Amino acid sequence: MSQREIPEWSWRPAWHRCRTACALLVAMVLLPACHSRGRMLMSRPNLYADSPAGPFAQVPPELRGNRIDVFYVTDRQPKPSADGTVQYTSDRSDSMAFGSCLVEIGNDLSWEKVVAQSLQSPRLKPLFLSIERVEEHGRFPATPTPLVRGDAGLIDDPDWIARRDAVTEQFRAEVGKRLAATPRKEVFVFIHGYNNRLSDGAFVMAELWHFMGREGVPVIFSWPAGSAGLLLGYTHDRESGEFAVFHLKEFLRLLASCPELEKIHILMHSRGTDVGLSALRELIIETHGAGRDPRVALKFGRVVLAAPDLDLEVASQRVAAERVPLGVERMTVYVSHTDRMVGLAALLFTSARRVGQMTLQDMMPRRAVDPKAVPQVTIVEARVKTDWKGHSYFRTNPSASSDVILTLRDGKRPGAENGRPLIEVDPSMNYWLLRDGYPAANSGAR
Repeated sequence: MSQREIPEWSWRPAWHRCRTACALLVAMVLLPACHSRGRMLMSRPNLYADSPAGPFAQVPPELRGNRIDVFYVTDRQPKPSADGTVQYTSDRSDSMAFGSCLVEIGNDLSWEKVVAQSLQSPRLKPLFLSIERVEEHGRFPATPTPLVRGDAGLIDDPDWIARRDAVTEQFRAEVGKRLAATPRKEVFVFIHGYNNRLSDGAFVMAELWHFMGREGVPVIFSWPAGSAGLLLGYTHDRESGEFAVFHLKEFLRLLASCPELEKIHILMHSRGTDVGLSALRELIIETHGAGRDPRVALKFGRVVLAAPDLDLEVASQRVAAERVPLGVERMTVYVSHTDRMVGLAALLFTSARRVGQMTLQDMMPRRAVDPKAVPQVTIVEARVKTDWKGHSYFRTNPSASSDVILTLRDGKRPGAENGRPLIEVDPSMNYWLLRDGYPAANSGAR
């Protein structure tokens, strides 16, 4: 392999790489966080460039308006306020809570103005998102479950079980109420990444759900990310993600137990892919062990990994070797060679390669004996314009967000004949290329 083909991180002198890493870490901290007021709505996906009504013509009347009610589940430590609302910190909580995060688009805009301004490209003026309120509706008892001594030995504390069951019914009722408001009996779950707050996850889910035509129920799982510090903040967030895996498993089990719910679709970003895949892996192994099909028992539908911050060698053993993709309807992985944040993680952990910067050459040694045996796994290389970090292209780039919608909402398989005109790079590896101008134009040299 020539030096030109080797990633920039791997051939730079060590002192240069360290200096660059320090500069990137400082920049990550000095960049302003996404405050509850001041974040702009994502650009209109190219998918709607020639559609006057965009995805909004079929939105039910009760789901129209400039406010989006995002259902949240979190194991962050709460910080109640005097007005009855709640804020959440980056500290870890042994108990899992759920509630409502109300996101507002603009300031008291009519539905007609929300639609018109959402579809402008470029927009004549910024369309800001804000958090109107966060309300906690229920909280499960802390885990792990206490043990008490019964007649036959140690058993789970009956009082704890009774409290958990009462909150479980409250949870199911809340999910059932939200499903009743939409013709589509499915949920879309977003799992955010490193250094995010609950509001950040709510903004991303709200804007994507808005441009998906407000179908199904928007949900976020917010794990306790956002610890202060440079390298220590990242490492603490990483372990907070491990802390949250058990609660995420419990949450997904609860969702699947809701009788009205037909399917669970999941979008994970960055470090959230480690949290999400760890939970899915354990649930799928557990369900297979019980002799059940996870796609039926757990209702797993489409799973999308955006800019995954995962070591490729680790993922090949913990995810691929354990046959995790077989437990979901379809798995799509978005990668980008210009993702500097994933590149920084590769440097910090001395990874040979992170999944978020994976290339076709990286996949070749891992080629299946029968490449058609696992057709539900798709790799999409996003060669699109983005900001200098190159890490949030799945929502900030209108070409990438179009493809995310086509796969997450519509379940379209790649290929022009399926209404998803990606460029096929290697059919045996199900590896595709996404360029700017997609889906109307997706041409150019490979």
